[in-house]
Amino acid sequence: MQITAAIARDIQAPLSVETFELEDPRDDEILVKLVATGICHTDAAMRDRQFPVPHPLVLGHEGAGIVERVGPNVRKVGPGDHVIMHYDSCGVCPSCVEHAPAYCHHFFKFNFSGLRGDGSATLRADREPVFANFFGQSSFANYSLCRERNVVKVADDLPLDVLAPIGCGIQTGAGAVINALKVKVGDSLAVFGVGSVGLAAIMAAHAAGATQILAIDLNQARLEMARTLGATGTIHAAEQDAVQAIKALTGPGVGYAFDTTGNARILRQCVDALAPRGVCGTVGVPAGAKELTLDIVDMMTHGKTFRGIVQGESNPDVFFQHLIQLYRQGRFPLDKLIAFYPFSDINRAMNDSETGKVVKAVLRF
Repeated sequence: MQITAAIARDIQAPLSVETFELEDPRDDEILVKLVATGICHTDAAMRDRQFPVPHPLVLGHEGAGIVERVGPNVRKVGPGDHVIMHYDSCGVCPSCVEHAPAYCHHFFKFNFSGLRGDGSATLRADREPVFANFFGQSSFANYSLCRERNVVKVADDLPLDVLAPIGCGIQTGAGAVINALKVKVGDSLAVFGVGSVGLAAIMAAHAAGATQILAIDLNQARLEMARTLGATGTIHAAEQDAVQAIKALTGPGVGYAFDTTGNARILRQCVDALAPRGVCGTVGVPAGAKELTLDIVDMMTHGKTFRGIVQGESNPDVFFQHLIQLYRQGRFPLDKLIAFYPFSDINRAMNDSETGKVVKAVLRF
């Protein structure tokens, strides 16, 4: 079928909205008519090839919509079902078998190769293959193909344009706090970088009962928003030394630190701000240096932990429903982060996201 999609053809250049031919769903595939898709920092990173992804490439990986057709082997959803899409995984490697699909041994092939897991293309232009299938969906398009492994069915009374970002950025922040770091009642957490991922982490920590939640950023408006979403304290990183400020507020430091920046200097602050036996988790994609220097004596003698986290370590079929219930109860006000744009304004939305004009841009179809 003919579809409209936005494709990245050049680094740091506007996306080009063009017409392509999308394959019919195979036996195990699902055709989704997009209602909305979020814009994530990762889309810009892949447009600019901070990872070695193929170009030109149709991006987008926070898609939500309505199932149009399914292959004969699909049992999870049917035509008319409302769904949120997320990352894909192989389903058979040790990580997938142990219910840790975010660490799929073949994650790159299924999400960043621009092709299906078997190496075939889902999209064509003038009969020539086009790189797509980004995160198993390429949702910067009015129609997407996905699989049972990367789709979650949701109730049809829910606003898909609000829920779309759960598919990546929101599950990354909230899942890091709840699933990976396992923040609980009475704990303390410092969140470095309060964009959509960091604010999702703050909302999750607040819902989990953390009693000290500190937001660290350079953007005063974001810090003020963090307070409305559950932060008990804020630190403007240009006006205060973050580590000193955290210890002044907590005494020994925080039990947990969460980094969304990928910046080596900030990551060191995260670790230095930990109390004994504290844990630092990072989800940031570094734009510069990819190596970090830590004080080994401090790490060893204080029993500190530093670890990476992918996609919130969630089981999307279960975790999305938990977040949706919190949203319904008013305890996870995701809608407060979102600014909506028509799909035709995708480049303005991308720019507003990158410059920090908006927290979370969501495209409506």
